[in-house]
Amino acid sequence: MESRQIIVVPDAARKMRLEDFLLAHFSRLSKMYLRDRVNNELCEVNGRWENIGYRLRPNDLIEIVVDPERETSMLPEEMPLDIIFEDDELIVLNKPAGVLVHPSHRENCGTLLNGLAHYLNRHDVTLATPAVRPGLPHRLDKDTSGILVAAKTKLAQRNLTRSFMRKLVEKRYLAIVVGSPDQDRGEIEAPIGRDAEAKFWKVMPEGKHALSRYKVLERCGENSLVELEPVTGRTNQLRIHCQHFGHPILGDHQRGGGTHDRLYLHAHTIAFPHPRSGEKLAFEAPKPAEFDKLFSNALAIGCESLR
Repeated sequence: MESRQIIVVPDAARKMRLEDFLLAHFSRLSKMYLRDRVNNELCEVNGRWENIGYRLRPNDLIEIVVDPERETSMLPEEMPLDIIFEDDELIVLNKPAGVLVHPSHRENCGTLLNGLAHYLNRHDVTLATPAVRPGLPHRLDKDTSGILVAAKTKLAQRNLTRSFMRKLVEKRYLAIVVGSPDQDRGEIEAPIGRDAEAKFWKVMPEGKHALSRYKVLERCGENSLVELEPVTGRTNQLRIHCQHFGHPILGDHQRGGGTHDRLYLHAHTIAFPHPRSGEKLAFEAPKPAEFDKLFSNALAIGCESLR
């Protein structure tokens, strides 16, 4: 239930931006929610409406209408994290298949962001050391495993997002697909859009331009291991393109990949400039054991490695 909260700004918050102070004070409320409070004149400073960039002074009186019980996307939750790399600006993780990256209306706990919120704020949160709110410059589907980068600072979030937008990030995925592609390597170019009626992303003439590259690494029985590069970054692009060229990803039951123990799509490698230094970083998330297990069951048939 919403109520009016009255806060006297302490000396430690001198010259702090209003938004940053509110984020630190209401550490379990989302940035978008608090920003909405300010933008919709539900937050006063000394009886006046101020913007989120207002610089606070000691003894300023803040009055804000909030719902303290409102759940946030950053609700901390302890969970195991497979950390590949971490420094002051970013953290690189290997996400398991079946784990949602961020909360949705239907699932608001057990997500990777909940786990990150707990891990990054396991020490005491104060005005001097406010809560770290991890930012995601990119996403992975719930059913996709593999490498994911999260920002720990505003600077990192801004610069990583810029790197993705400017195509400075190199990503490669591994997938096991149904059948055996005719060519060892090639491109799949087909526009992707959302069918509003079916609420489903698919190849559509009026969709946005989308390009993927593939390279066959191994042919084994009825399936093939391929490396995929999403040149563009459309929703569900790799899954849609693999279906489009006749070799859906194993486990993608919506697109002809059959029902299996998981979706056989894994974000394998990523390379990008460090958000502060600009140094090129490269990371790899090891191929999941399920991939090798699936192919080991087909060894009697004989596998052809193209690597």
